[in-house]
Amino acid sequence: MAPYESDDATGAARDEDLPTGRRKAARYVVPVAVVGVAAATIGLVPALADSGDPDLPKITAQQLIDRIAKSDVQQLSGTVKVSTDLGLPDLGGLESGLMSGAAPGDGSSADPRSKLTELASGTHTLRVAADGPDRQKLSLLESGSEYSLIHDGKDVWGYDSKSNEVHHSAAAGDRHRSEQPPATPKGFADEALKAVDDTTSVTVDGTAQVAGRDAYRLLIKPRQSGTTVGAVTIAVDAKTGMPLKFTLTPRSGGAAVLDACFTQVSFAKPAASTFDFTPPKGAKVTEEKEGGRGGAPEHAPKGGEDLAKGLNGATVLGKGWTSVATFDTGAKGGVPSGGQDGALGGFLGSLGDQVSGKFGKGTVFSTRLVNALITDDGKVYAGAVTKDALVRAANAGK
Repeated sequence: MAPYESDDATGAARDEDLPTGRRKAARYVVPVAVVGVAAATIGLVPALADSGDPDLPKITAQQLIDRIAKSDVQQLSGTVKVSTDLGLPDLGGLESGLMSGAAPGDGSSADPRSKLTELASGTHTLRVAADGPDRQKLSLLESGSEYSLIHDGKDVWGYDSKSNEVHHSAAAGDRHRSEQPPATPKGFADEALKAVDDTTSVTVDGTAQVAGRDAYRLLIKPRQSGTTVGAVTIAVDAKTGMPLKFTLTPRSGGAAVLDACFTQVSFAKPAASTFDFTPPKGAKVTEEKEGGRGGAPEHAPKGGEDLAKGLNGATVLGKGWTSVATFDTGAKGGVPSGGQDGALGGFLGSLGDQVSGKFGKGTVFSTRLVNALITDDGKVYAGAVTKDALVRAANAGK
């Protein structure tokens, strides 16, 4: 049984409501989404959004989770502060080049699949708006420029004001049928709640005021040792049930790894003009090729191809917060050390720790949350677990 507990230790939910495979997959998706988005994205000093603890009626954790599930906010506008602190080293510009090279895209600076990788580090301010499942807008505010992603009916537009480039694609199926823009507290909260099972403690941890609204705090904590996740805290709007703030802290302590927080929010219907977009005069417009959406780039480094192939066939070892995803890239030799990739391989190797075990030898690359082991025979083991846990998983996998 999953221990959904309020302050008086009442309420319970059962993890058997989710199929085993789905629970394991969801558990892996949460930390990895943090890295990829980072799951785009997020740490904000709580004082910017919190201002007092309101006196609200008692509620159990199960009741609060049900309230989140039943929340049906389709119209909103506001500002979200997003910050990510994975503890990655300063690569002097190489990091952004690697990210853009590895991310799917067509080379346009306005392509959202490459542009939104910027949310994987640092602090960012987003303006968001939504009017039902067919109209959303997200604007990433930068120094002297702005990037906007607009979904309006059958069209999806990305616009980078700095380069004056536009990326256009057709909305397809459920891919864009979301009631809120990406990189908001709700999206992260939904993924975190999928990961709750009998390896997790869930409690109501008092109240807060976020963006001027009264909210309950839901606290999610792993019961297992070996995970790098310390806790997830979700501030839930007392009236609408919509998550207003999401914070993920590492077991090692310190600043949040990921935090998404509304600093201002309104649930009034946004003006229709909010979602209007016409490419500015002189802008370079890139039309996405049919079938290219969500896929790999037409040309990418071999390592990127191996990684994409591996992720499609990934399996999960273990259970709960200490589960590890593994796949075989098919590339022997581990981190490249010679030839054309020698300089890059040597640089990457210097960032990792050399390890060995029954599986052979490999290199562990660590962040404050997600760690990955690349073995010399081309296998990858990754998860929100410690280095020792990765080695144990690799030994067991062998």
